[in-house]
Amino acid sequence: MTMAGREPLFHRAMNDGHSSAWDQDWAAAAESYQRALEEFPDNPKALSSFALALFQQQKYDEALRAYQRLAEVSPDDPIAFEKIAQLFERLGRIREAIQAAIQAADLYLKVREVEKSVENWLRVVQLNPEHALARSRLALIHEKIGQTHQAVTEYLALASLLQHGGNVPKALETLQHALQIDANSQEASQALSMVRAGRMLNKPLRPHGGTGPLRMAAVKEFENKELVRESPDPVTETCQKALTILAEVLFDLSDDSSEAQARRGLASIVKNIGQLSGQPGEQVKILLHLSQAIDAQTRGREAEAADEIERAVEYGFNDIAAYFDLGYLRHKTGQSEIALRHLQQCIRHTDYALAARLLSGQILHAANRNKEAAHEYLEALKMADTEIVPADQADTLRQLYEPLIEALGRESDPSAFVKLCDNVDQMLVRVNWRQHLLKTRAEMPQPEGGQALPLAEIIIQAQSSQVIDAMNQINQLARANFLRSAMDEAFHSLLYAPTYLPLHILIGDLLIREERIPDAIEKFSVAASAYSVRGETAQATNLLKRIIQISPMDMNARLRLIEQLTARGQIDSAISEYMDLADLYYRLAELDLARQTFTTALRIAQQSTADRQWSIRILQRMADIDMQRLDWRQAIRIYEQLRTLRPDDAAIRENLVELNLRLSQSQQAQAELDSFFSYLDSTSRASDAIPFLQKLIEEHPETILLRRNLADQFFRAGRTPEAVTQLDIVGDQLMENGDKAGVAEIIRQILSMNPPNVEDYRNLLAQL
Repeated sequence: MTMAGREPLFHRAMNDGHSSAWDQDWAAAAESYQRALEEFPDNPKALSSFALALFQQQKYDEALRAYQRLAEVSPDDPIAFEKIAQLFERLGRIREAIQAAIQAADLYLKVREVEKSVENWLRVVQLNPEHALARSRLALIHEKIGQTHQAVTEYLALASLLQHGGNVPKALETLQHALQIDANSQEASQALSMVRAGRMLNKPLRPHGGTGPLRMAAVKEFENKELVRESPDPVTETCQKALTILAEVLFDLSDDSSEAQARRGLASIVKNIGQLSGQPGEQVKILLHLSQAIDAQTRGREAEAADEIERAVEYGFNDIAAYFDLGYLRHKTGQSEIALRHLQQCIRHTDYALAARLLSGQILHAANRNKEAAHEYLEALKMADTEIVPADQADTLRQLYEPLIEALGRESDPSAFVKLCDNVDQMLVRVNWRQHLLKTRAEMPQPEGGQALPLAEIIIQAQSSQVIDAMNQINQLARANFLRSAMDEAFHSLLYAPTYLPLHILIGDLLIREERIPDAIEKFSVAASAYSVRGETAQATNLLKRIIQISPMDMNARLRLIEQLTARGQIDSAISEYMDLADLYYRLAELDLARQTFTTALRIAQQSTADRQWSIRILQRMADIDMQRLDWRQAIRIYEQLRTLRPDDAAIRENLVELNLRLSQSQQAQAELDSFFSYLDSTSRASDAIPFLQKLIEEHPETILLRRNLADQFFRAGRTPEAVTQLDIVGDQLMENGDKAGVAEIIRQILSMNPPNVEDYRNLLAQL
């Protein structure tokens, strides 16, 4: 067949392929593009289309070969190399992915597609954060297009790599260039001071928000299979969340898997990790088992995945996501009792409670333990229902579920339990479940006052109207100040609702009005414990807060509150409570207990995603305690941490200088002064050095080191007479001490400044 005769076949096959691709029939599209390639094997468009069709079918190895052939045919086409990089990354071949991304970035830059070039350089540093060439190219590109902040960030990363590689002069040059771009950059100024002082910079971390290595890619692929275009049911949604959290432990590690990086990845990602083993080898084993678990789960091998997660737990991995995933996987493999045991650990955590309750209900229902299943289902419906109503109605709605749960406990008809299980399962275990609940709620009759009624009213006829009526009667009596009658009615109501916790809380409120505070605290404490056991951590937390308001000195309540907040993942609130507890110890003059509590709060703040300001506040309080206990060396260590967090805080620098002077550590005091002055120079605030020194001299007028530094700063500022005055004072002090050599040195320093009365100083020097 002639060349001309082959063209119609080629075009027909390409058109067929495009039509199939338009219909998302990628298998048929691949067949058509294959026919086109039989006519013209090196046609770039056919190769590109064929590779895309293979990719859409998740035939990644075949797609990679097609894109590699495209790169050979069109070596100047950046798209081919970009796709090769993505496929290598997905297949876990990190080094090849990096090389392909570099080629794509260079080719995009040649055709002036700067954004695409940056995107591929970012892929390189996401795969290897310590790739110096990628950092250098990103810095230059950002600088050229005027993105100053991004350019400085990349120059800082590059300087760190140069310093760790032993090229300190080049690192200094890089940081100075960064300050030329942005003279106000505190990060660059601090880094320059650290390098000059011989302190190592932190190595650059992987940028967040981009692509990740193989395991995260596999998780995303798994999520896409599950989710498609609709929001999934609560169990699937939470399973995806748990799997993503497990994958993030690996996501922050580079491909060399060194033990040091393994420790860093675990420390920075796993928030509630408990107590990891101190052996580095065991931490590496945790990462290995998690990697294999994620791989198995995304491939549908549930039993293997569960075994691997359990091995990671045995080596010390203690994150709530692991326990939920174990419960989910053991349920899928038919190991119901093991699944229930793991799920019970999740019902206290805000992010996992709903799905854990639902899964537990499904397991118990399947085992014909329908009364227990109905309880779990009703608890799940309560959580789902309170999630979709306005926040100001959630607490009241939660209380309205209590009589329904109480009535369920007294139910004796087995068919009622089965009906409730089936109805709740139908309401919640479905895609777009929130929209379905909102629609159902919109169709419910609205009571007067606008307060939402429980959705459970649709499912069951509550035999709890007697309790609700009784509580209304109690409240009316209390408002009329008939407290004794209200209390009698409340105790009478306990006869037919002995475990109804809102009733116990109402009794506690009455006890407070009768000024029986210890009894009220005991009542609230018991109710809080009951809520905690039932997994109602929000209610338990609210009651513990009430106890603390009534009795601020109740240490037991404070510690239980912190435990509840931590279990719910409310780290900021837990740290705040630790601060209040430490302040309480402080007011009681229990300084050791106060500092110990601050230390615990600091550890939590540093191991989580809590606000950085927490660390600063905690360290400042710890430093105050160390100063009061005259533990100056410990105070220095705390202030050094604060200096790193707040390099511009003059008070911190002042404390460091003073403490070193008190300990007769003149060299360290001078080093602190030099570091601060260098920072001020780099931030164009050199003039701040003089008032800083003058304030120190007011407190320490006899300190020669401070006056000599002040003289130096005056001279640098062009204020020579004031510089000479300070040196004269120093000379007088040295003369009083009989240090003639020191006096001579001071006179020579004055002579170097060429003061107006230079001859007088020369004569004085000659006399000495």
